[in-house]
Amino acid sequence: MSNDTLTPQTWDTRRLRIATEAAGVALWSWNIATDEITLDDRACTLWGVSLDGPVTFEDLSAQIHPQDLDRVRAAFAATREVAGSYEVDFRILNVGAVRWISARGRGDDEGIVGRLMFGVFLDVTERKLAEESRELLASEMSHRVQNLFAIAAALTGISARAASTPQEMAVDLRQRLIALGHAHELVRPSLAEQKKAAPLGELLSLLLAAYDDRGLVGDRIKLSVPEILIGEGSITTLALIVHELATNSLKYGALSRVCGHLQISCTVDDRDVILVWTETGGPPIAGLRGQPGFGSKLIRNSVSEQLGGTIHFSWPPEGVVATLRLNKGRLGV
Repeated sequence: MSNDTLTPQTWDTRRLRIATEAAGVALWSWNIATDEITLDDRACTLWGVSLDGPVTFEDLSAQIHPQDLDRVRAAFAATREVAGSYEVDFRILNVGAVRWISARGRGDDEGIVGRLMFGVFLDVTERKLAEESRELLASEMSHRVQNLFAIAAALTGISARAASTPQEMAVDLRQRLIALGHAHELVRPSLAEQKKAAPLGELLSLLLAAYDDRGLVGDRIKLSVPEILIGEGSITTLALIVHELATNSLKYGALSRVCGHLQISCTVDDRDVILVWTETGGPPIAGLRGQPGFGSKLIRNSVSEQLGGTIHFSWPPEGVVATLRLNKGRLGV
């Protein structure tokens, strides 16, 4: 469209409204004298407030996530002193749902009309969720790399105890690392290669083989599980949980000591599979202290969100006990 065809009527109120609706833009104005904020229909829907009339910043504050409220207050108070454009991202609570909002405008009273300042709200929830997903993935990868270094060091110690010559130690350590690699393949999600359903006993043996004295489950690690199949959709998640528990045991628990033992038992009822992870002979553990680490959060999220279950830890004097109650349907049993 050439410039000579652009007339004021091209951008009249109706056409501007069509453009803002197409872009998902919500409009607001702020009366700096009365502190009243006027919202258009889209903004009212976004915030879950009435269309009857203006609201105040305090009214909207009731919808802002408590963890973001002080930051948002400070940011909006500073907008009149900030030259140029500003953007403030924060969370709001609308009927129990969390949405991410981006408030945008121009500071230093630029564009003010009388006592009214203007700006827009954008719903940026999908972008924020994508950012959080990428951050979670990066944190998980960092956590796994750190664990792999710790595991490699611990496996070297186990191999040194099990071997009588350097050559035997090299062969033993190589076999353990190969077993660890096979287990890691189960932990790594893969869209290109779908995993087949596997018996629970075989799955646990594969995951834990590298951690036992002879590189095979049966010495320090004992399994007592029924003959049940784990569906292909749950193998990666269950492998991740077992791998994380074993890594923690190798770093801090029973598997970190020569005299330590691990017993895994399992029972099945009408609805759940109950997996009990029992460590004995490890160093004294007084239970969880401080905030849970990334690994603990990873385990709990995997159990609850992906396997529809719960995990409970107890720390009796003889060692840690983890009880996993997993939804039988989610496991594909």
